[in-house]
Amino acid sequence: MNSTRELQPLNSSVVSKLSSFFKVIGDETRVRIIYALSQGEMCVGDISEILGISQSAVSHQLKQLRMEGQVKTRREGKNIYYSLDDEHVVDILNQALKHIKHKLKENQG
Repeated sequence: MNSTRELQPLNSSVVSKLSSFFKVIGDETRVRIIYALSQGEMCVGDISEILGISQSAVSHQLKQLRMEGQVKTRREGKNIYYSLDDEHVVDILNQALKHIKHKLKENQG
């Protein structure tokens, strides 16, 4: 590794957005919701049943994810369906899972 290489500084607005992104996915319930939505579009009731938490709690967390641009909605009649806004969130989740599994395996061996 070359210790003299030039590191390009990050723009402060990019750092702020990056920090907000990690804060929003730093909550265990939101991680579980993101993982559930990585399997496909769902309504609040579906997510609530899968995670075993109240619809109110799911709605609250989905609001946070939506405000940060991590999930989007689609209305069909009276139902609102949630899905991940783009595949980058799934990619990041999958990379994090690989990292954690690798570290767990490393610590066991």
